[in-house]
Amino acid sequence: MDMSVWYLVGAILVFFMQCGFAAVEAGFTRAKNAGNIIMKNLMDFCIGTVVFVALGYGIMNSENYFFGLIGMPEYQMFTDFYAFDWSNFFFQLVFCATAATIVSGAMAERTKFSSYCIYSAVISAVVYPIEAGWVWNAQGWLARMGFIDFAGSAVIHMVGGISGLIGAIMLGARIGKYDERGNSRAILGHNIPLAAMGTFILWFCWYGFNGAAASDTAQLAQILGNTTIAPAVATVACMLFTWVKNGKPDVGMCLNAPLAGLVGITAGCASLDALGSAVVGVVTGILVVVIVETVDTKLHIDDPVGAVAVHGGCGLTGTVLTGLLATDGGLLYGGGFHQLGIQCLGVLAIAAYTIVTMTIVFQIIRAANGLRVSAEEEIAGLDSTEHGLPSAYADFMPTTTLTAMPGANAFPEPVAEGGKGVDQAAPVQVMSAPMPASDVKLSKVTVMCSQAKFEQLKSAMNDIGVTGMTVTQVLGCGIQKGRTEYYRGVPLSMNLLPKLQVDMVVSKVPVAQVVDAARKALYTGRIGDGKIFVYGVEQAVKVRTNERGYDALQGEE
Repeated sequence: MDMSVWYLVGAILVFFMQCGFAAVEAGFTRAKNAGNIIMKNLMDFCIGTVVFVALGYGIMNSENYFFGLIGMPEYQMFTDFYAFDWSNFFFQLVFCATAATIVSGAMAERTKFSSYCIYSAVISAVVYPIEAGWVWNAQGWLARMGFIDFAGSAVIHMVGGISGLIGAIMLGARIGKYDERGNSRAILGHNIPLAAMGTFILWFCWYGFNGAAASDTAQLAQILGNTTIAPAVATVACMLFTWVKNGKPDVGMCLNAPLAGLVGITAGCASLDALGSAVVGVVTGILVVVIVETVDTKLHIDDPVGAVAVHGGCGLTGTVLTGLLATDGGLLYGGGFHQLGIQCLGVLAIAAYTIVTMTIVFQIIRAANGLRVSAEEEIAGLDSTEHGLPSAYADFMPTTTLTAMPGANAFPEPVAEGGKGVDQAAPVQVMSAPMPASDVKLSKVTVMCSQAKFEQLKSAMNDIGVTGMTVTQVLGCGIQKGRTEYYRGVPLSMNLLPKLQVDMVVSKVPVAQVVDAARKALYTGRIGDGKIFVYGVEQAVKVRTNERGYDALQGEE
């Protein structure tokens, strides 16, 4: 196999990670900001390319490297186009773009787009190239010491995670994220399937991320094996941990878990064996949950996508674990403390450099341009206020798909044992003074029920002669507020459930008959059967014929 070709193919896969990052971030945040997030993930690569060409690549890869710390910018791509090492340039460029895009997730939904463009440019031009040169330029001081970070657990992911942490602290939390007592509120992501698609894309592209620099096919196969074992084990560990902890496996956390495992194995993907990869997976799969919840509920730092935990925490951890688990020089493999010490030194140096530089960068941007949008802009959504985009989903609106058939319900609700029969159940709530039904009195009957029961309700209404109804999809809960559930470790104090609101205005069919038929169709004896409300209707007008009152409803019931 021609490894030089694979080197470029792997770099192309790394570029496509931008799509994965965009999908994960958009899915874990609200729909009103989806366009802004896509724009940021597009522009950090485009802006990053410009500044990396102008400055970053020379600082990182220059042959004139000063004191193992920084290179002198070179522009051979312009002066000697055909002799320039384009393979290395493209490879380093796509990695640089990854470091910049990680920051976006931690600062999502409240950052000025102009400020994002500025700090993304600074990261790609100066911040990343300097510390990456320490490790990946042969003259870099950490490279000469033997620091192991094969594909960037520390160089890329830890740097991105720490930068995002600093930015999130300076920005403050999203409006409504914490209550007056400081308790965290869950802000649900608008599209979990999109986040899942992004996770799969990132995992697929990670084979290029870790494997592109393999020296031969044998090493490539080993790297791909480790790049599969670690995230798989991490996800299983996360699933079991959240299952035991919260009573149910957490979907959002389990989408973070494979990324945590991938970040953790990136440093040692060419140095660990299968057992070491599994250990990295177990540690990062549990650690990502602990860090996400600690950052959110204890430190009150709002990170909508878990970037600090996935990239910062697991990037640091994976780099240090390489010093323990490397088959050549790792402490647990008989190598002593030498390699572990180098790994710890490298992590501390890169982290300290990132903290200092990004704090300065964010402080300057905040003073000169401002970091955060106004409260009004944040509430309205960044799509409209920052980009003039009314909605990223303009042609979509909520719909209800109802396929359950009476007698063969897709979501059966068995009657609770020992429960009361329908005739002994609580009486219907009447919202106005009780009114006897008559052939001329107009009454509105509103039924709140589960989606799964709609077909039974519709058939029951049809049987008694009521065929006109308006159906609306709503969210709600009763006085019980639903069972406490968790979203990414944060309890949902009020669990709003999908319901249907069915409105019927009746005249000829007696209200009591409508109520009784609806109760019999909906009753199971369990909490959540629904409620029925009865209102008086002052007037009804059929627009086409101008018929009013009783006559307006004929042909509708």
